[in-house]
Amino acid sequence: MFWTSYLLAVLAIVLAWPVPILLSRASWPARSPFTAMLLWQAIALAGGLSMIGAMLVYGLEPIGDNLISGLRGLADMVLFNAPTTALGFWHLFALSAAALLTAHLVFTLLLTYYKIERQRRRHRELLALLAAPSVDAARTVVISHDSPVAYCLPGGARSVTVLSDGLMAALEPAELRAVLSHENAHLNQRHHLLLWAFAAWRQALPWLPTTRLAQEAVNSLIEMLADDVALKSESKATLIKAIAIVASGPTGGMTAGMGAGMAGSMAAAAIPSAHPGLALDGLEAPTVAVSGSARTTISRVSRLLSPEPQLPAAARGLVLAGSALLLAVPTALLIVPGLLG
Repeated sequence: MFWTSYLLAVLAIVLAWPVPILLSRASWPARSPFTAMLLWQAIALAGGLSMIGAMLVYGLEPIGDNLISGLRGLADMVLFNAPTTALGFWHLFALSAAALLTAHLVFTLLLTYYKIERQRRRHRELLALLAAPSVDAARTVVISHDSPVAYCLPGGARSVTVLSDGLMAALEPAELRAVLSHENAHLNQRHHLLLWAFAAWRQALPWLPTTRLAQEAVNSLIEMLADDVALKSESKATLIKAIAIVASGPTGGMTAGMGAGMAGSMAAAAIPSAHPGLALDGLEAPTVAVSGSARTTISRVSRLLSPEPQLPAAARGLVLAGSALLLAVPTALLIVPGLLG
């Protein structure tokens, strides 16, 4: 497993730095956001697998020719008092680092989920007191606020779309349908799960610039995916106008603009991680959320004003094959006995 550990380390570095940077600067993801989303997920999963796998394989190299046999040898040492002399200091250090990193990633994922659920629970309680069901749309509630506000609050059967009466007054019926279609797409496609995973990745490794790039890219891509759903029933001009009206309502400014009462408490829970369209976590500072919202809105409108054709089927297939290969390579290196010696 000597060369396997080094190859996994190189793969982890490539997937943690140059590849995400290049992908974040590419223009083609806007043409095929679903394909790009799958690629981002493959990069994140393969990068984490390679990072942890490199340390595990190096640490287990003296007692096995692949990860499975090495773990069996380690289990014999821990459970059955097998000799440990084969493991040197650096092997033990690598195993400890792999265990700590794995525990850190899992703990951060669970902690992020706990924070999200706590915010949502508090938010639902506030909505129950301060919002009224919409008479025009199912699973939709209306809050009393002059600024245009629209977002969805995931929660399985309790999922709702939240609109302000200021937004409803500003929108034509077709524009309101476009907003509702967009928000329902977020809920139906479970975009909150993607945001949760990438938010946790950034929380776990904030020192890695590519975690920020990945989170911003995913935020933008899910908006494009939801826009594509809205375009199936409404015109492009209608959707662009609806986006502009919703974007005119400040995200971070909601805290100040809503005044007392509903204001601070609901706004703190409602500020989404990317834009007013998906109340996910509230883990971002308001200024970061506003900045990300502005960039996402510009990207969405530019994409609608200057549409480009979807990537050809061959190109999409190539990207999907590359995504599958990204996951297959580190997996094979870890479990195939003596693949690289």
